Amino acid sequence: MALRQIRKIGDDVLRKVSKPVTKFDERLKILVEDMIDTMYEADGVGLAAPQVGILKRVIVIDVGEGPKVYINPEIIYEEGEQIDEEGCLSVPNRRGLVKRPYKVRVKAQDLNGNEFIEEGEELLARAFCHEIDHLNGILFIDKIEEQGE
Repeated sequence: MALRQIRKIGDDVLRKVSKPVTKFDERLKILVEDMIDTMYEADGVGLAAPQVGILKRVIVIDVGEGPKVYINPEIIYEEGEQIDEEGCLSVPNRRGLVKRPYKVRVKAQDLNGNEFIEEGEELLARAFCHEIDHLNGILFIDKIEEQGE
């Protein structure tokens, strides 16, 4: 287990667009394991590679069903709308209301490069959108509708 430092707002890496993963090797597996450990240690429900300083299209999410890994994720379908409070491990002590789709469908690859599609509603849909935004250099504070406590 290796914990990685979570980059905080102001770090340039958080505003850059991540590159697609093309090598599905041992280094990728180590990155993913470290990201999962780091996410749990920080009490998060999701973490994107740029948050640990790596500009690769990799996210990990656990909304209570165990950790899931998404390589090169992209949203291919959105439905409905939800507004709820969000926070971010890279933006400590800041929360706000953000509008997201109620349901999304994501196409991604697993650690072996196999493509899969997964649907998520409510919190999982929100987590997909939030983490994929990180891969595009977007932070939740860019989308706040109104400030939370």
